[in-house]
Amino acid sequence: MTDRRDIDFVLHTIEKRDVRFVRLWFTDVLGNLKSFAVSPEDLEEAFDEGIGFDGSAVDGTVPPEESDMLIFPDPATFQLLPWRPKEAGVARMICNVRTPDGQSFAGDPRACLRHMFHRAESKGYLFNVGPELEYFYFGDSVDPVPQDNAGYFDLTPYDSSRDLRRNTTLMLEKMSIPVAYSYHDAAPSQNGIQLRYSEALTCADNIITARQVIKQCAYNAGLYASFMPKPLTNEFGSALFLHQSIFDREGNNLFYSSDDSDGSHLSSIARHYIAGILRYAREFSLVTNPTVNSYKRLLAASQVPISATWGLRNRYAMVRVPTYKPGKESATRIELRSPDPTCNPYLALTATLAAGIRGIEEQLQLPPEASIAHRMTPAELAAQGIDPLPHDLGEAIDCFEGSELMREVLGDHIFAYLLETKRAEWEEYSSTVTDWERKKYYAGY
Repeated sequence: MTDRRDIDFVLHTIEKRDVRFVRLWFTDVLGNLKSFAVSPEDLEEAFDEGIGFDGSAVDGTVPPEESDMLIFPDPATFQLLPWRPKEAGVARMICNVRTPDGQSFAGDPRACLRHMFHRAESKGYLFNVGPELEYFYFGDSVDPVPQDNAGYFDLTPYDSSRDLRRNTTLMLEKMSIPVAYSYHDAAPSQNGIQLRYSEALTCADNIITARQVIKQCAYNAGLYASFMPKPLTNEFGSALFLHQSIFDREGNNLFYSSDDSDGSHLSSIARHYIAGILRYAREFSLVTNPTVNSYKRLLAASQVPISATWGLRNRYAMVRVPTYKPGKESATRIELRSPDPTCNPYLALTATLAAGIRGIEEQLQLPPEASIAHRMTPAELAAQGIDPLPHDLGEAIDCFEGSELMREVLGDHIFAYLLETKRAEWEEYSSTVTDWERKKYYAGY
């Protein structure tokens, strides 16, 4: 339920700060940010009755004959847009989509995550996530030419993006999104930014906002920010690392255990949760890695997971358990390393939370740590009972299609749309003749 005090705060702030335009944000099923602007005079009605819009204009929503939809702004997400003028300013709110009869729309990704979060909360589980986004700065949106040759954590005058990272961090903090740290990443022109922990729905809102702010700041600097997982052939790709933990209502970290027999300090709940992630990894890969290009990042030659494994401090593992800090029980967590920043964060968090919760419910047993799985052959992985992650988008689609869990937690609408859209994308890619094929085969045959 919307708190009337939040609404009153928004209306008061708009009047006090001379806000003349309010942008209403929401995403389609694929995670693309959508928006339209309303005047402050229309907000009171928007909070109470919603604002109608043509849902058929948004991918994954509804056909034209069922196009009437309502959008309800969430006052808790109200923020001024700091890159817009202060006079006659602009604010934004992230919205929920409902049907004309006021019901939550089955194709709204935010509603999907909210439902999953409430389901976990009913069991006493409060889901917290700290996201870490990687991305590239290029000169334009046409040709991915690196703007520097700096490397991982380099402090050098050749890091052309250090001031841009600073400006981006300040812009995010003006929108009440705290940044833990930012850095130059491993590849030329690659950068990373880690946001502080928040509950799942706020985290997904923050990721959506951060992607927009990063692109906006790059545009202001005459550059283009790309979240493409693998834009450069011989360089590292970009990930969306998700640091996850579960707390109870008293603020205790349910992933922590004082037992340190294996050096992990993982509780039985954490072990079941990880086991669930590993068990359903192949089934949710289409959600966390949704593009053809996603699977060109997940290669054995890179420092990325290629199979459903876990490990202590092991960055080749799909689920990494960071080193425990004495006295920091609240920081005990897992790091999910397979997702990439092209995913819809609402659906990615829904899918991974559902897999982990299913692991707890089914009391799945955590397999032994597989520290050298990235060096194993497919036959060796099979002998160890280790599932490889999908090799390409086509395999991910097949795994997703057979998943009862994904259909249950995403709902028929989103499930069917992802299948149809991604199957068409894979078929289009498979039938396209590439430059590599022309160079390889044209003159030789």
